[in-house]
Amino acid sequence: MSIQLDHAIVPSHSQVASAKLLAQLLDVPWAETSVGPFVPVYINDGLTLDFQETDEVFPVYHFCFRVSPQDFDAILGRIKAAGIEYRSTVHGPVDMQVDPQYGNVYWNEPDGHQWEMLTVSYARQVK
Repeated sequence: MSIQLDHAIVPSHSQVASAKLLAQLLDVPWAETSVGPFVPVYINDGLTLDFQETDEVFPVYHFCFRVSPQDFDAILGRIKAAGIEYRSTVHGPVDMQVDPQYGNVYWNEPDGHQWEMLTVSYARQVK
């Protein structure tokens, strides 16, 4: 069996709001009520992001979603419709642009976590 990431815990100061926003942007299902201490977002058949409420200070996490070109356009449309600022570089200014070199975008959610979306992985070159 190959190793696959099953789930990751995402710390949050407002787990329901954060889970709901991500699920709506990605157009994926989520559990509208807590499952134990978590509010899960079901990214795909094999990956769940479990938002967990905390009052503690936590680091900003970075998650990158690889999607089809059609899904990219649809998700970017929902980001724009929600009035969420996005940028073309990981730490650059909000420029409301898609990176011309890699075709990706970055945005931060209310807890500060950084989301990235692309259609072709630059981290793993296909041979």
